[in-house]
Amino acid sequence: MKTNLLGACTAAAALAAALSAPARADDVLATHRLSAALAAEAVSEAVAACAKQGYKVTATIVDADGVPQAVLRGDGASMTTLGAARDKAYTVFMLGAARNEDSSGAIATRMGANPSAGGLAKQPHIFLGAGALRIKVGDEAIAAIGVGGAPGGDLDEACAKAGLDKIGGRLK
Repeated sequence: MKTNLLGACTAAAALAAALSAPARADDVLATHRLSAALAAEAVSEAVAACAKQGYKVTATIVDADGVPQAVLRGDGASMTTLGAARDKAYTVFMLGAARNEDSSGAIATRMGANPSAGGLAKQPHIFLGAGALRIKVGDEAIAAIGVGGAPGGDLDEACAKAGLDKIGGRLK
């Protein structure tokens, strides 16, 4: 009888230990995302920075899935700025990872005289021009901000940087 009681106690102790042990999450990915409020603040600042210079732009943040999270079309910005801002952000997020490029301008420069290399220019939502930046927490890219509508991609990118700078201190 003592043997059975000892075995039952040992089994109960093992079961209790197993139930109280933390679950293993080897197959669960932890990711970071911008809050809606932070994304809205960044696009608002990017549009405002361009408006101060007289540029009528749209700013868009795409998330890690390439889906627009926040979009702000500034006063007087044309309809075409909506697609340009989204596509620039999508491009830097999707193509920037391979070579750790944080701006769509860097990607456009690298592609240079051969923008159709590998058929990239024909892919949906790829825009090979300056105007977008990856948003990172440490080394992890979590989103991208793109701007379209200023009279040059470098000017769009400067406004995207203003939006990123506005929220940068809270990306921890």
